[in-house]
Amino acid sequence: MCADVTVATGELASAGSSKLKVSLRKAEAKKRRTAFMLTLPLLAFITVMFLVPLLGMVWLSVANTAVRDYMPKTVSALATWDGKELPPEKAYAAVGEDLTAAFKARTFGRVAKRLNEEMPGVMGVINKTSFRSNKLKTPPASWKDELIKIDPKWGQMPIWNLLKRQSSMFTADYYLAAIDMQVSPTGHIERVPSYERIYIKLFIRTAWMSALVTVLTLVLGYPLAYWISRMPASRANLMMIAVLLPFWTSLLVRITAWIVLLQSHGVVNSLLVESGMVAENARPQLINNALGTVIVMTQVLLPFMVLPLYSVMRSIPDSYMRAAVSMGAHPWRAFWRVFAPLTVSGVGAGVLLVFILSIGYYITPELVGGQNGQFISNRIAYNVQQSLNWGLAAALGTILTVVTLILFLIYGMITGKGKVSIA
Repeated sequence: MCADVTVATGELASAGSSKLKVSLRKAEAKKRRTAFMLTLPLLAFITVMFLVPLLGMVWLSVANTAVRDYMPKTVSALATWDGKELPPEKAYAAVGEDLTAAFKARTFGRVAKRLNEEMPGVMGVINKTSFRSNKLKTPPASWKDELIKIDPKWGQMPIWNLLKRQSSMFTADYYLAAIDMQVSPTGHIERVPSYERIYIKLFIRTAWMSALVTVLTLVLGYPLAYWISRMPASRANLMMIAVLLPFWTSLLVRITAWIVLLQSHGVVNSLLVESGMVAENARPQLINNALGTVIVMTQVLLPFMVLPLYSVMRSIPDSYMRAAVSMGAHPWRAFWRVFAPLTVSGVGAGVLLVFILSIGYYITPELVGGQNGQFISNRIAYNVQQSLNWGLAAALGTILTVVTLILFLIYGMITGKGKVSIA
């Protein structure tokens, strides 16, 4: 009888345990669904405001739709052309008909602009051919003779090789241009002329000046963060407010203030002259050059170095240093052997944050950099706003984004998974 009661009790307990587990799983699943629903607005915002524009930028950097969209007959006629000699009559006829239709639809300018990006001077050929072909009352007996009569370049291989290459939906031309390379008229990849090689220099300048700004912010920010972190909480809070105070002022206003300070007859140069350190006719150039960019960017980005350093240093107990000193270590040795290694994560986070912000900076180099202090971001803005070469701007932006992601991954591998912190 007792055995039967024991078995029955065990079965009831087992059944109750199973029901409890099911209830717990349902409760946990409900919590996960609730948490996911709460994050949906953030995910939607990131998708719309970050991922979609990023994918759009990548698409623009490889998209090559102008010729395919506005010269479809030409694309079809050149599909089987081997490129060894001038194309057949049907290709000339296709060009004439496409440009006539494009002129009537007012789309020939888009074709001319795209082709001119790869071969300067072609815009005039396309515009002239579109205008002349549209004036023809009837199709000519020979489109080949007619096009060559309009412009002799139609009787040469380079323009046809260009049309053939631009018939593809995707292109690497923008990325080649971003590294100072191009496709020659014969179809070979080569470096652009020396007077056009600007992007590699700008990438190198952006990298080393960003690294210099990062080092300077670390040199200035590390002792400042240490000093604040050792203060009592009330004083430390006041000092952190002082560090964050520049964020309450517009960046443009701060840069303008630096222009007033650093210009030839500004405050700094006037003090140097008044103190006799420099002659009146030997005022140093502190603005509109690389030096001005470094000085201003160091001040602007200094809080981004101090914040992660302070966050890490504040969490390190004073007892660690006291213990090291009590065991006979010199205070300097205790600092470098005990305290400094514990701040590596903060140093890494600050360096990563400042460097990433530096390589993408635009407004500061634009206002105080002059010719020698421009960054690659300034050239991206030029291609977007002035030359309207959005494909090249997208390629430059994509390269910059990839470099940033690689740096972030390298830092993650160095510090260990899950240790990347921006405080």
